[in-house]
Amino acid sequence: METTKKPSIVADDVVVSLEYTLKVNDEVVDTTEGDEPIQFIQGHENIIPGLERELYGLKVGDSKSVRVLAKDAYGELDPDALVDVPRKEIPKDIPIRLGVELTVRNEDGELLDARIVSIGKDTVQLDFNHPLAGKDLDFSVTVVDLRAAEAEELEHGHVHGDDLDEDEDDLFESEDFEFEEDEEDLDDADEPEGKKD
Repeated sequence: METTKKPSIVADDVVVSLEYTLKVNDEVVDTTEGDEPIQFIQGHENIIPGLERELYGLKVGDSKSVRVLAKDAYGELDPDALVDVPRKEIPKDIPIRLGVELTVRNEDGELLDARIVSIGKDTVQLDFNHPLAGKDLDFSVTVVDLRAAEAEELEHGHVHGDDLDEDEDDLFESEDFEFEEDEEDLDDADEPEGKKD
């Protein structure tokens, strides 16, 4: 049985195990510290393009600081991503509070994340912008491991073993959308993240 040669550098079709810390305005907003490194296939748009571009050529053990501008990360803030939804269409199981995060299935069946940013008498405004849209991101990264992607992983476009599929049984039905509550952020739900100039 032929064994695949272990890649020596980050290149297309290589599975990268990466430890990282992400800061926005010198505040840590995400990190793998104390957790498993993330795994992704390089060159398959599994991660934001500005970061992916900066990883090419790194070896196991290499560390790097990377600044990714908003346009190469989650994009600029899009005013068209603010959508008013009738209150009656929000399932009763979901608390209508500022900052509550939801997952919404659109007409094409795609799952989109949204936050409640405004509550009116008859409508609730959902913000479909990514929470980090419009922000420059500062990453500190370390390459932990490299391996060749398996044929099936390349065919599917992601690393196997990751649970990338949403649990569709937890989606709520409504007239125009399907919703599910993103419970892990409810402790911080009292104040939505404001737009910064």
